Amino acid sequence: MRVVLQRVREANVTVDDATTGAIGPGLLLLAGIGPDDTTDTVRAMATRLVNIRVFEDDTGRMNRSAQEVGAELLVVSQVTLYAEIGKGRRPQFNHAAPPDRAAALITAFTAALRELGFTVAEGRFGAHMVVALVNDGPVTLVLEEPPPVV
Repeated sequence: MRVVLQRVREANVTVDDATTGAIGPGLLLLAGIGPDDTTDTVRAMATRLVNIRVFEDDTGRMNRSAQEVGAELLVVSQVTLYAEIGKGRRPQFNHAAPPDRAAALITAFTAALRELGFTVAEGRFGAHMVVALVNDGPVTLVLEEPPPVV
């Protein structure tokens, strides 16, 4: 699983000119599902994400987690996180999970975040979405679960 985490002051996603999800201060999570990902993978990612210290403390240091600040979360599925463009000019998605499996795992991911006590807004899987955000910092991290071996 790959997630691009962005700390935001606010974010929303619309489909066909209708807002499907909106949050105030919190995290925008662009989430992609890989072919080997499982419910264990998405649960591990959820736990990891909410504990990463990306929010500032009273001294201005990133010492507080989403858990500590009560952040809101917006999850937007994004197959393009698994795009390959090594050949030619058109992205290939051979390394992404098939759509039916990916949809189920995105649902499991948002459910895991809710089980951890978070308010979670969502996009709509497979739809053309317009995502608007006010990035805070900016703070943007790219995470993989399991983490890559370095």
